[in-house]
Amino acid sequence: MKIPSSALIAAIAAGLLSLASLAAAAQDTPAPKDEPDTVILSDTLHYDDVNKTSTFTGNVILTRGAMTLRGDKLVTREDAQGNQFGTATADKGRVVTIRQENPEKFETIIATGLQADYAGSSGDITLTGQATVTRLICGQAFDNVRGARIIYHEKSGTYEAFGGQNSAAAGGRVRSLAQPQSRIDQAIARCKAKKAGRS
Repeated sequence: MKIPSSALIAAIAAGLLSLASLAAAAQDTPAPKDEPDTVILSDTLHYDDVNKTSTFTGNVILTRGAMTLRGDKLVTREDAQGNQFGTATADKGRVVTIRQENPEKFETIIATGLQADYAGSSGDITLTGQATVTRLICGQAFDNVRGARIIYHEKSGTYEAFGGQNSAAAGGRVRSLAQPQSRIDQAIARCKAKKAGRS
């Protein structure tokens, strides 16, 4: 089911585009000077220079600027054309979690799934299995999409959500909740007032 563009597209983009950096993080590709450093912590790392792959396992924590990814395994690779790919997975009973902070907007994006993939050739980012994307404003959930699979198409700025037997929504369906922008604006104004009161 194709979902039309909405405020949540920006939330998905902010939270998931960080996967693009996963593939670059462990490769020889230098990051532009204005991009933040990427730090990956794990119990083990296996780098294969011939195949241009890096495999991080065990309590993987990737941090890049205000984004943090947590999973049990992260595999990155680069193809012959220089396209970068990354796959983060979770062990049974756990999920991959991507958290993106945007303090200027009092916003936090939290995306979860059993697997998160980035394909540099298409620019697509896919969450698979118990997939959710939630946008919080001042710690309160405002927008949410749940499904078996959520795909963000970076090049077109659109996303799709699909139901199925491994959906995070009841009955294997897709569930989407988007708040009116006026409520979001009011929540941001309340946060600004609280912050100003503490200063």
